[in-house]
Amino acid sequence: MSGADNVVWLGTPPFHQAARTALADTQLRANLRRATGTIRDKRLAVAAELEDWEELRETAAAVKRHTLRHLDHHLLRLEKSVTAAGGVVHWAADAAEANRIVTSLVQASAGSDTEQPEVVKVKSMATQEIGLNEALAEAGIRAYETDLAELIVQLGRDRPSHILVPAIHRNRSEIREIFRREMGEWGRPAPEGLSDDPRDLAEAARLHLREKFLRAKVAVSGANFAAADTGTVVVVESEGNGRMCLTLPETLITVMGIEKVLPSFADLEVFLQLLPRSSTGERMNPYTSLWTGVTEGDGPRNFHLVLLDNGRTATLADDVGRQALACIRCSACLNVCPVYERTGGHAYGSVYPGPIGAVLTPQLVGIENAASLPFASTLCGACYDACPVKINIPEVLVHLRAEAVEAGRRSRRLPTTEALAMKAAGAVMSSPGRLAAAQKLAALGARLVARDGRIGALPGPFARWSESRDTPLPPRETFRAWWGRTRTPVNGDSPATAEGKGER
Repeated sequence: MSGADNVVWLGTPPFHQAARTALADTQLRANLRRATGTIRDKRLAVAAELEDWEELRETAAAVKRHTLRHLDHHLLRLEKSVTAAGGVVHWAADAAEANRIVTSLVQASAGSDTEQPEVVKVKSMATQEIGLNEALAEAGIRAYETDLAELIVQLGRDRPSHILVPAIHRNRSEIREIFRREMGEWGRPAPEGLSDDPRDLAEAARLHLREKFLRAKVAVSGANFAAADTGTVVVVESEGNGRMCLTLPETLITVMGIEKVLPSFADLEVFLQLLPRSSTGERMNPYTSLWTGVTEGDGPRNFHLVLLDNGRTATLADDVGRQALACIRCSACLNVCPVYERTGGHAYGSVYPGPIGAVLTPQLVGIENAASLPFASTLCGACYDACPVKINIPEVLVHLRAEAVEAGRRSRRLPTTEALAMKAAGAVMSSPGRLAAAQKLAALGARLVARDGRIGALPGPFARWSESRDTPLPPRETFRAWWGRTRTPVNGDSPATAEGKGER
């Protein structure tokens, strides 16, 4: 299975088709509007408390730019530091290799006396990206998601729709029904008379997971950051499930994208201020876990760090697109995006939804495998304003749109209708005389199809443009015609003579 097969969900339609279906789901839109609005308001409030917020953003962006320019150096330093602290570092070129490494480590750690090996998992975008749960299931290993939102998605046989809140598309009544229906098949059944009160739902999840924490020999996590100079790995979370996974099992396996490395432990001072405020609107994360290799008598006895490429090196080669690798997975861009708020994450057909997914996914899997995603944006720039590491997402979107068009052109023998139209427009606009004639014809044609001063649905190749918008009727006289009729002649030329000179 390739990296593209995992990052992009197979069988999903292009964004514009999936978005049309999502827009028709009024419950989905209500859930998204409520959740993103709440997080957005909290983020604005806590960011405003820091007088040096913009300086922190500038510093974080500079650290990320430096790290990406010298990524090979910092990764080798990280490997050396982790190894010196008693950990083992593995390098995975793609999803298939990463899955093989993790599967073999779980099998070796579980032992032969276990009927069905089990692992507990900390929320991780990297393991979703490579399809780790599916790979473990194929090997006869059961993986339990322990993050509440990820648990909801897993029990509901669903897909995550948000980077930070994977079950954001579900309301609490839907979650209660999922728990009632599914928990019995995954171990402890849901309590009798379970309500949709958030406290009751959280308690049901605790009871469901507690015995799994206590008996699991292996845990799998992602990583928010890793310091190259000390080999320290960092996971931040809000529920305490991560702390349980990172301390109780005998073996800890961390799958980390290579872009998550930071040059030094001191850099965490900046990012641990930006991340919680940008993600959940909190001043600090409730649980921030840091570990360096293994420590006798404290935590796991074995630590394995899997450094995942899976398209990141190819992304690094793009001078414009590489800035997407600076992402710290805070989801601030999703919470301010008007497109995401109305369509949700599933419409993107990718593990990474929203604005950052629209620029990251096409680069990880190849633009030809996700050509519709760079167009899933209004280019309003709200994502750039919200990004704590100042990724210029609109700039990357425009860059990738050009690549998508070029990739489409190369894959076709005959030019598209759009390409022919643009070529014709270029020929018309290169000549003032042809442009004036085309304007007159367009104004006449518009009056023939207009109703009540507006142009509605149009036939043929114009249908897709007009199906969702009305166009104002053009004025009877164009600006060019008005200018030629009314302007004062220069050097004795008549308006008509001056117009003719423009033709040359």
